[in-house]
Amino acid sequence: MPEENSQALAKAKAFFEKAQKVAETNNVDYAIDMYLQGLRYSPDALEEGHLPLCELALQRQGRGGKKPSMVEKMKHLRGKTPLEQMLNAEYLFAKDPEHQPYAEEMLKGAVAGGYKKTANWIANLVFQTNNTAEKPSVKTYILLKDSYAALGQFDKAVVACQRAARLRPDDGELADEFKNLSAELTMARGKYDQEGDFRKAIKGREEQEKLHAQASVVKTEDYRITAVEDARKKIAQNPNLPANIFNLADTLSDMEDDRAENDAISLLENTYQAKKDFSYKQRAGEIRIKQLRRKIREAKACLETNPDDAQIKTTLEQLSGQLNDAELEHYKLSVQNYPTNLAVKYEYALRLVRKKQYDEAIPLFQESQKDPRRKIASMNKIGYCFFMKGWLTDSIDVFTNAIKSHELKDDAAGKELRYNLARAYEEQGDKEKALEIYRKIAQFDFAYKDVSQRVDKLRESQK
Repeated sequence: MPEENSQALAKAKAFFEKAQKVAETNNVDYAIDMYLQGLRYSPDALEEGHLPLCELALQRQGRGGKKPSMVEKMKHLRGKTPLEQMLNAEYLFAKDPEHQPYAEEMLKGAVAGGYKKTANWIANLVFQTNNTAEKPSVKTYILLKDSYAALGQFDKAVVACQRAARLRPDDGELADEFKNLSAELTMARGKYDQEGDFRKAIKGREEQEKLHAQASVVKTEDYRITAVEDARKKIAQNPNLPANIFNLADTLSDMEDDRAENDAISLLENTYQAKKDFSYKQRAGEIRIKQLRRKIREAKACLETNPDDAQIKTTLEQLSGQLNDAELEHYKLSVQNYPTNLAVKYEYALRLVRKKQYDEAIPLFQESQKDPRRKIASMNKIGYCFFMKGWLTDSIDVFTNAIKSHELKDDAAGKELRYNLARAYEEQGDKEKALEIYRKIAQFDFAYKDVSQRVDKLRESQK
């Protein structure tokens, strides 16, 4: 770990300032290099280096920036020292912030190098991402457990271990580790009983609670209010720094009430009007969508309590319509402003399908299938659009090609592709082929959709 003397800090600051100026000229890749150069001199400079670099990476991604090439991946693979490992991974993460393994490598390097502020931040980021993933990773929770334990944050280590244990309920080692970490947490909380350590323990516990809340594991109302106040102070000091603007908008959005959310949207919309940078309007759209989804959840909860309330049903229908319209407009503008971003094209096409605008959706899915992560899903949607248009032969061709490209037959995507192919054959009148595919699905998932009923129906028609 390099010694952060005054000379090193001065050099780091010079690089960070240059990075900020370069970023304002839209020379994003050069700005990324400048931030990383600064972090070599001050590896734990969270607010001056890591956070603005992460924000820059998200803006770059939103504008359709290219992901790291194979040569870049090989060049930045691992590192001889913890600092090299962290910065190499951070370079790749800046070029592809959706790829969680890069963030995990950053975390390993930060923990090994003793860069505690950075390690805590990236661990919280990985934790939040894994929590909201469709299929959370056990290995990631175990990495978080070990990382938090190494940082002395046993409260978070316990939570990470608990989540890993839920995914592996029969893992005896995880159960034992949970007990050990719980004991460590109890000992850490009991430090105030030691002579002379009362104030230190209380201060440390308050800091842990603040960081714990910041990780979005538990965000109390008090923390949210404090976070907004802190964000307002930062934006008062530097109102033009993008990181400060986005931070205030995010903390207002986290309040989860109409007034704060509307303030966040107004802040971003006004900044967009002033700077003509679509990333602000895009974030405003995301908050507006989040707000509508929250209202829909609240309306559904009310409907569960009052299932016969016609007014609540009407409100829920109106909110659902508003959400569909907001998402359609949001992704339409995103595609217009980021024409090379395949992710937003896929999302926009999904909303067009909801509106039954199949002719407009098909070309977007055909482009989004160039993204390896969305290839099969895009092909499936293309086949579906052809099916809904009545182009059954074309639909069959697309589903067949997608099945050939997809290695697994019994995962969710594999079953859906085969089911859709069978539906297309059945609609076309080729009942034998449809029955054959339905039968194969039933053999490894009898309860999948209405497969068993369709098998019985087709067999009965053959008789």
